[in-house]
Amino acid sequence: MKKHNFSAGPSILPQEVLQKASEAVGNFNNENLSLLEISHRSKSFVEVMETAKSLALELLGLENKGYKALFLQGGASTQFLMTAYNLLDKKAAYLNTGTWADKAIKEAKLFGNLVEVASSKDKNFNYIPKGYEIPSDADYFHCTSNNTIFGTQIKSFPTFNGSTVCDMSSDIFSRQLDFSKFDLIYAGAQKNMGPAGTTLVIIKEDILGKVDRVIPSMMNYQTHISKESMFNTPPVFPVYVSMLTLKWLKDLGGIPFIEKVNQKKADLLYNEIDNNTLFNGIAAKEDRSLMNATFALTDTSLQEPFDMLCEEAGISGLKGHRSVGGYRASMYNALPLYSVQALVDVMQELERIKK
Repeated sequence: MKKHNFSAGPSILPQEVLQKASEAVGNFNNENLSLLEISHRSKSFVEVMETAKSLALELLGLENKGYKALFLQGGASTQFLMTAYNLLDKKAAYLNTGTWADKAIKEAKLFGNLVEVASSKDKNFNYIPKGYEIPSDADYFHCTSNNTIFGTQIKSFPTFNGSTVCDMSSDIFSRQLDFSKFDLIYAGAQKNMGPAGTTLVIIKEDILGKVDRVIPSMMNYQTHISKESMFNTPPVFPVYVSMLTLKWLKDLGGIPFIEKVNQKKADLLYNEIDNNTLFNGIAAKEDRSLMNATFALTDTSLQEPFDMLCEEAGISGLKGHRSVGGYRASMYNALPLYSVQALVDVMQELERIKK
């Protein structure tokens, strides 16, 4: 029996996607070759790449609006570097809401002046700052939509006349937004899209070519756009699985459908956290993430029996990040509602035992 997978990433994938991917590893597209050994220049894989890019733009509502989709390597961490390399001319503005935003800031400082418009570091990033101002002369504003480690999520994005860049690694394709408000979106595949190994970049072409520095070929978005994500050998397997996952999401009804499912899962778990006397939520209620719920026991002596109950119920990946502690339930798109119910049942069982 498959475990209830609450891992923060690499995370759960749809069962039908796993089945199709495993078949392709043995025999891709009835070509009597494994997906792992076909040429990335073959017609079959070029079609996979084009389909994956097209689906990404379609699901986000960005077709025919001047955007390009890229599948690159190096994870979101390389995008911390690439965004600044390509966009930072004189000054950039960053919102600091957690570990990954902090790392993005560190990389950007290598390329120019940086303004940290606000930070929630004072309370170990358990909330989203509000009421800050973005300098009007900033080349771009950078934010992280969902904070995997701390369990917070931006609910309302600021208005900025310049370019807006967003790291959506852990909540892309999970909720409806006006994605046209963002000029560059990037996301590691291993949360809501596929296995680790590729990163989706959605970029509005007209924001490029405005810095004076010479950009190395591999770091230049224009290079990858001109070569259709094929400047170097792409990560064939992760791109293929991402394509399957995007097809799965489209067939379900796209982002409008999955957002409703994600809201049901989050409501179910947060309701239990708030009403069970043995647990406390860690993130500020108004900023709670639909994707990553962070919570802790009110009595740490109950950790061992709770962990045992979770193990018996087949619940996996619940341990909190070391910088936060407690527990973290990651509820990405592919996690079924019954897995959240299984966790809630265990929390209620612990409360019964304690009484």
